[in-house]
Order: sequence, then C-alpha cells, then structure tokens
Amino acid sequence: MLLVASANGQVGMEAGWAVLSRGGTALDAVEVATRAVEDNLEDHTVGTGGYPNLLGVVELDASLMDGATRRAGAVGAVQGVRHPISLARAVMERLPHVLVVGEGASRLAAELGLETAELLTPEAAAAWRAGVEGRIDAGHPHHRLLRLVADLVRDPEHVAGTVNVLAQDGRGHLASAVSTSGWAWKYPGRLGDSPLIGAGNYCDDRAGAAACTGWGELAIRGATARTVVAGLADGLAPRDALARGIAELAGLDVPGGEPMMQAIAIDRAGGHAAVSTQPGSDYVVWADGWDGYRVLPRAVVPLPG
Repeated sequence: MLLVASANGQVGMEAGWAVLSRGGTALDAVEVATRAVEDNLEDHTVGTGGYPNLLGVVELDASLMDGATRRAGAVGAVQGVRHPISLARAVMERLPHVLVVGEGASRLAAELGLETAELLTPEAAAAWRAGVEGRIDAGHPHHRLLRLVADLVRDPEHVAGTVNVLAQDGRGHLASAVSTSGWAWKYPGRLGDSPLIGAGNYCDDRAGAAACTGWGELAIRGATARTVVAGLADGLAPRDALARGIAELAGLDVPGGEPMMQAIAIDRAGGHAAVSTQPGSDYVVWADGWDGYRVLPRAVVPLPG
C-alpha cells in the first residue's frame, strides 16, 4: 500500500491511510484525503478558504481517476460546494460524462444533496479586497478585468497551488485525485489543469499515476500528467518519467514572471517520486510498514530554456 501527496496534503494523510489500512480502495483513500484538505481553512489554494476570482467569487475545480478502469470524473468552476472531489466522483459514477462545469456542476451537487458551504472566508475576502477590489473600474469593468489578468499574472504568491493525492491499495489498484481553487484572481470561469484528465491528473493500473500543481496552463499545453504516465509505461523510474514530463514543456512561453511546475508520480511497483522546477518544496509519503507519513524533498528539475 502507498499514499503520496503534495505537501499540503499532510492534513489528509491520516484519514487516507486509515482507509487503506482497513482494506479500503485506493479510490476511497484519495477522496477522503482530499476532502480533509478541502476543509483546511489555512490552505488558500484548495476548497473552503480558497482565494477567489477577479470578482471575489470562489470557483473550485477537482478531478478523480480510477486506475483499474481508467474511468474519471471532473468538475470545474463550481461554486458553493464543500467537497468538489466528491462531486467529481459523482460525475464518474452517476453520469455518462467525464467533465461537468459551472452551473451544471452546481445543479448536480444540489440534485445529489451534497453539502454546500460558504467558500469565501473573511481572510480570503480581505486578501481579495486588498489586492483586487479597488483596482476594478466600475465604469469599464470588462476592459479592466482583461488588464487586471495581465497584471496579476506577475503575482507569484497567488498564481499556483493545488492538492495532489495518489494511492495504491492492498489489491494493487491505483487512484489519483486533484483539487484546487485555481489561480487566485483568475478571470471568471477559468479552468486550469486540475479538472482536465491528462493535463493535471492521470492514472492507469498498467503503469502508474501522476498529478501536477503549478502553472496549470503549462500542464494543459504539455499534457504533463499523461506524459509522465506514458514514461512509466515505457519502463522509466518515477523520477525519470517526471523529468520527461518537465522536459516536454521546453519552449512553451508564458506571460509574467518565471513559471513553476511541480508533479508527483507513483508506479505500479510502488515506486514514487516528486519534482519541482524550483528548489525548496516537499511532498509527503506513507508506505506499507511505516508508522506514519514522511515529508520528503522534491527533486529539482529546472524547466528547459
């Protein structure tokens, strides 16, 4: 058994491992672990307390994938839903679709009776007011929003942030989950890589699983998660498969400052690794036989010039 997450996934590791240790599925483990992060009010990149879009509205994205069947569910630009990862699972299990967004996703949550929440906390609202509200020109709001997007892309504190959770259960099956409130101060309706299968999330029992955080637009254009899993299928170790995924981003120009990409991966043999294009970041791992999770450094793999 194995449970791997981005550093902010620490708050969900106990709950996820409890599922695995009692014989539960990898799919249940990643969902439970992700739900804990979505409830963490101190994390402004995921769930309740996440930073809002340019208009001060919190929009959440999430996806979940089952490695045994390669079935997947995803939601985007969801408002007022406490656990978007559970809504993504409902898309996978209750609809003949993979991705549902906006009002449709909110409608599905209401039909299923999923718990609602006031996602904009006072702290996140204060940050939005300080950074954005006063800069919107009420006389020309659309023009100003377009200009603000260009300006705020240079704000490194608020550009990136997502939770990734990968698991392998006692039967050897894999699952992956990703949840985020997305780019802070994003243009309303923007979707990043997190709800896009193959970009920010991909899982296949035959090879492994991978998930991303960072500049979502890069992972979308590079199909990063799928590229990493393809490397695992080719026999690469997780660290090398992740490096291949980063290498595929070479030459992709982005606006603003220096882009950042992070990714984690596990293979079907229980190997794991995590990389970042910048130094100083970690990931968390709980493996069979351990008495708790461990915080490990990510390998640094710079973006190619």
